Amino acid sequence: MNDLLVIKNLYVNFLVEDVKVKAVNGVSISIKEGETLCLIGESGSGKSVLGLSILRLLPENTEISGEIIFNGKNLLSLPEKEMRKIRGKEIAWVPQSPSTSLNPVLKVGYQVAEPMILHLKLSKKDAYEMTVELLDYFGIHPARRRAEEYPHQYSGGMRQRALVAMGTSTKPKLIIADEPTKGVDVIKKVRVVKLFEKIKRDNDKLSLLLITHDIPFAKKLADRVAVMYCGQVVEISKAKDFFKNPLHPYSKALLESLPSNGLKPIPGQPPSMINPPEGCKFHPRCEFATEKCLKEPPFFEHNGNFVRCYLYD
Repeated sequence: MNDLLVIKNLYVNFLVEDVKVKAVNGVSISIKEGETLCLIGESGSGKSVLGLSILRLLPENTEISGEIIFNGKNLLSLPEKEMRKIRGKEIAWVPQSPSTSLNPVLKVGYQVAEPMILHLKLSKKDAYEMTVELLDYFGIHPARRRAEEYPHQYSGGMRQRALVAMGTSTKPKLIIADEPTKGVDVIKKVRVVKLFEKIKRDNDKLSLLLITHDIPFAKKLADRVAVMYCGQVVEISKAKDFFKNPLHPYSKALLESLPSNGLKPIPGQPPSMINPPEGCKFHPRCEFATEKCLKEPPFFEHNGNFVRCYLYD
């Protein structure tokens, strides 16, 4: 499989008065055609900022450097006019809050049809018919009547499916879904998993970047897992390896913190994104830390996986 997205040495800082928040700190990852990469980590680790960086949907007080190569183009160097052609058409974004992401005064059918009218140049009639098909495909029944309803008439799960329908309507090459299971109960979580399994099954060339702190959800869908901590990716592993034997001490601590694994809390406090620790960002909380960890570790390869930890030097 070819690389669809390659991120090289990405830095994202937010300037707040005289303070610099280091949200993404030298991230390099790739996503292949047809691959699902799950980006996991605690809240505040920079996962969502990384996703928004790909779409260049960051506030004006942002400093950004590095490269984001999508389909052979560096997105960070494209004019905004060119980005608008990619954003929503070739790269779709599924936000984490279905309750606030749909316009409350517009019919859902119109909102799902809009990207097809804008990017695919479909007529309103053809886009509407395609919308009805999409709503039916994602289990929003009866689709034609539901297309005429407003977001407040949808359940939370239906709003989420409508957002996914909107995201897939232009047949994008990459879908970025931000915390798709956030705030949903167990039954709805199963439905979300089935929803993405259906998308993967019916679109074998579609790539997915799933941003989540829901590790059981990631386990269901990931081909590879990237672990983010304090703005850095500290491990990139094949999913089948990661969930059996995670490499980085932080990855192991994350899995041990799951209720199914004994609910063992990670010791210490999450690091400051303003003044992050020197060297390995996890070393103040790590039981294996040595003086060597005061120097930032590079990535080491281990059985085809990659980990930023001196234990594998």
